[in-house]
Formats: sequence, C-alpha cells, structure tokens
Amino acid sequence: MNSIKRIILDVLKPHTPSIIEVAERLSNIDGITGVNISLEEVDAETDSIKITIEGSNINYDKVKEKISECGAAIHSIDGVSAGIKIVEEVNTPQDR
Repeated sequence: MNSIKRIILDVLKPHTPSIIEVAERLSNIDGITGVNISLEEVDAETDSIKITIEGSNINYDKVKEKISECGAAIHSIDGVSAGIKIVEEVNTPQDR
C-alpha cells in the first residue's frame, strides 16, 4: 500500500500553543517520524506557520484533527509526497 511520506501545510494558529508544543503534539502521531515548523508571519493575535511533516505513513485526518485541537486552521496543502519513497523536486530550465 502506498502512503503519504511528506506533507507541507500553511497553517494559521493563535500565539498559544507555541510552535514547540504544536511540533511535539504532531510528532506523537503514529506514522510520523519528523516535524519542522517555521514561523512565517506574526500579527496581533495569530501566527502564520509552515509545517513540514515526514513519516512512513502519515494520516492526514489525524494531523488535521491535532492541528484543530491546537486552535489552528489549515489554510492550504502546499505539497505532498506519496508512494514508496520521497521524490525531490528538480529545477528545469523553465524554472529560471
């Protein structure tokens, strides 16, 4: 069975919980082996963050549920890798 290996999310969250706590909560989901969160923008009440999750079998519904429990909302799914292995993007002449 092919499964999700990486997912990149654009998320809006309140200042609390911190990105450290969000990362810890997400990393405790079965099938996830790593979480990277970058703070993109801060305003008066919210943080815009980019979450990159990798694992052997990422359950998107569980990820979405955990993010919601943090009071956050997924704005967009900015990337997904699925299958037996992660395929890295390659720049082509058209990308210049």
